[in-house]
Amino acid sequence: MTKEFKDMKGVIAIATTPFNNENLIDFESVDRLSNYYIESKVSGVTILGVMGEAHKLNIEEQKTLIKRYVNNLIKSVPVIVGVSNAGLDNLELLSKFSMDSGASGVMVSGNNGLKNDDQIKSYFSQVVDRTQDIPICLQDYPPTTNVYFSESVINTIMENHPSIEMFKHEDCPGLAKLTRIRQASESKDGPRRISILVGNGGLYLPEELSRGADGAMTGFAFPEMLVEVVKLFSLGREGIARDIFDAYMPLVRYEQQPGFGLAVRKEVLRRRGVIATSKTRYPGSTLEKTDLDE
Repeated sequence: MTKEFKDMKGVIAIATTPFNNENLIDFESVDRLSNYYIESKVSGVTILGVMGEAHKLNIEEQKTLIKRYVNNLIKSVPVIVGVSNAGLDNLELLSKFSMDSGASGVMVSGNNGLKNDDQIKSYFSQVVDRTQDIPICLQDYPPTTNVYFSESVINTIMENHPSIEMFKHEDCPGLAKLTRIRQASESKDGPRRISILVGNGGLYLPEELSRGADGAMTGFAFPEMLVEVVKLFSLGREGIARDIFDAYMPLVRYEQQPGFGLAVRKEVLRRRGVIATSKTRYPGSTLEKTDLDE
């Protein structure tokens, strides 16, 4: 299923990569996860994001996983593939492979090592040149990439490269930045409007929706909650949406522990019967008894 990024709203779930006890990709769990996301009524699924442990998979594993997820999801929801890579050759290869497999587009973050605005703009010019007309979601995630996108750089990149149709906002603190980006796109002479989805586990979702976000792209282990919150906001029922969100806040907050949250999410998904194990590939966190009790 294809859909223009610039029009996307709702919740795009970031999929995990489940592993079996032999540390190989567990494709039966991939199939259950696919059905789980569809049943949660998400608007799309992103694979090979940070939560997908893409940097721990070799190229052949990534290709096989792309095919399996796309084949499972293509008739129901759009699929976005994270293709951020230290090398542009691999980024280009995975982008074209993803589209040939049926994905709707790709997600690219800033490459660690980009130190100033000129380097960032040059890098994304090369990315767009390599990917040609493939729809791109630009991911702004400084805590992981150490690359900071100023608002002027974001607007310039969007103006220069029409194939960048979606912005994933994960700067933190970033509420004021989100407000200015959205207000700019709504002004008469401002940049074109694009879809803005937020991450960080949904930690600030109610505030971000109030400031103009179109939804969330995150891996929280109860995506159906996020779907309901976004839906209620769109219907003007903000109070009920906040009440539902607040009920889940302890887990949202607990999942957001840096370097630890993925193991928590996988354990929750295991307990929900969606994946067989909560294993992460090394280097990755392992929950101890106290963690499991919490």
